[in-house]
Amino acid sequence: MAVELGRIHIDHDSPATPPFEQLRRAVIEQVRRGHLVAGTKIPTVRKLAAQLGLAPNTVARTYRELEQDGVIETRGRQGSFVASSGDPTRDLAGRAATAYVAEIRRLGLKDRDATDFVVAALKDHDGQ
Repeated sequence: MAVELGRIHIDHDSPATPPFEQLRRAVIEQVRRGHLVAGTKIPTVRKLAAQLGLAPNTVARTYRELEQDGVIETRGRQGSFVASSGDPTRDLAGRAATAYVAEIRRLGLKDRDATDFVVAALKDHDGQ
């Protein structure tokens, strides 16, 4: 299941920055801020294009450029994912967090419950 990309606003009337570049910058910013971690599946080209009111070719171009920059990786029919950051510890932690959230969603639990479980687990392992 792909995550929804955070609040991305595309200024369709911007003469200075084309939509594909606005989207590229927004995705990179979300990765830098830790909102999108390594291993996170991102929406399909068609889904994101519909969500943002962009042509699918615009989103496809953005994804190609992000892949060339090493920000995302495409795994054939599996889809596109946020690429590794170069720090294996952070990558593993990010992947574990992504898997945890997927399981929480599968179980139908609320976000608050998920964070309560994490806080409790951190307290249980305090000092290790």
